[in-house]
Amino acid sequence: MRLPKLLTTVMAALCVALPGLAAAGIAPAQAAAAAIKLDAGSGPAGTTVTVTGTGFPKKSPGMLSAGTSTVPFTASASGYFTAAVVIPESSDPVVQVTAVSGKVSAAAPFTLTYSSPSAADPAPEVTTAPAGESTSPVPAPSSPQPGTSLLRFGVGTPGGPLASAELDEVAALAGEAPSIILSYKDFNQAPPLAELEAARSRGAVVLLTWEPWVWGAGTSQPAYSLDRITAGDFDPYLRQWGQALAAWGHPVMLRFGHEMNGNWYPWSEQLNGNGTGDYVSAWRHIHDVVASTGASNVTWVWNPNVPYWGSTPLDALYPGPSYVDAVALDGYNWGTSASWSTWVSPSQLFGDGLAQLRMLAPGKQILVGETSSAEQGGSKADWASSLVGYLAAQGDVTALTWFHFNKETDWRINSSQAAADALRSALAARRG
Repeated sequence: MRLPKLLTTVMAALCVALPGLAAAGIAPAQAAAAAIKLDAGSGPAGTTVTVTGTGFPKKSPGMLSAGTSTVPFTASASGYFTAAVVIPESSDPVVQVTAVSGKVSAAAPFTLTYSSPSAADPAPEVTTAPAGESTSPVPAPSSPQPGTSLLRFGVGTPGGPLASAELDEVAALAGEAPSIILSYKDFNQAPPLAELEAARSRGAVVLLTWEPWVWGAGTSQPAYSLDRITAGDFDPYLRQWGQALAAWGHPVMLRFGHEMNGNWYPWSEQLNGNGTGDYVSAWRHIHDVVASTGASNVTWVWNPNVPYWGSTPLDALYPGPSYVDAVALDGYNWGTSASWSTWVSPSQLFGDGLAQLRMLAPGKQILVGETSSAEQGGSKADWASSLVGYLAAQGDVTALTWFHFNKETDWRINSSQAAADALRSALAARRG
């Protein structure tokens, strides 16, 4: 077919012009390659990252992923999208954030900046065990050293890991999503696999509190005495938990019988017919039964309350290095919210307990399992700022978990706007 004269003239002109454009370094326009940009390139697991994408198929759906976290998106008429994704737990130091739409994809790295509590402890320096003690390797005592890992932020809320709205509120208040979520289960409850998976989908790990009692039935519960646990009365139940956790297969931090040095739970050696040595025996028995099921994904967290006058000495309750993966402390600044309490700074609250943990469990990482402050008696805002700075400066303290409850007093992050703003700013400052 013959081309019209005008079209022939235009094509001839283009044949002359294109070589000239190329010679001048001007190439014909091409579609831009797909690319994504993260608003933050590093941080702890649980960080919410806003991702901006360009060059994707126009008006087309796609999927944004970061490890196990996935979020759908739809590109605009210009191939642009923006979406937020939570960075999950990972054994790798770098998590690839990837956007895919059809055959088009782009990726960008996110660097994790913490030492995961679910990771194995580094090999300790070996010393000789004291006479009469276990012959397992004992790490040499050490002092805390300044660390480069980022103090992790965790939270406990009334609804636990399934309470998405509560956790979203905390993320907004704190300026980052919690990477640790508290959960509480008594000895009548099944393994909370749905909660574990819900936390995992948010890029978090559960600090699972396992309590040997019927919740709310008081401190006298002889059916749950520690010697009954050691005698094997609960072994079928313990195996059920171990098998379920092993089958689930992802990291979980398990703290059995927390705050055992106090006198407010029936697993205290001061109550419920328990005696000296019963707690250690029960802990070791539970550990061995659960471990026998193959639940190697469990990090065993030994978690007393901060020591106080009249509390059971910690050295009488510690099960030993081969039975514990991490240690923790619970501590609250009650201020003047109770008739017996006074205002205490973070260093006054935690200093002695941290020193005792380092003597008992040298080389183990330390978590703050529960903490908060009352408003009464001082500045909660200043206390929150001081807490983050104090703990972040401790090289072996890897996490703090805020107790976001309005219970004995208003422990919540946002009991006042000043307190919420202070915690948010302190957490941002520790990220650099």
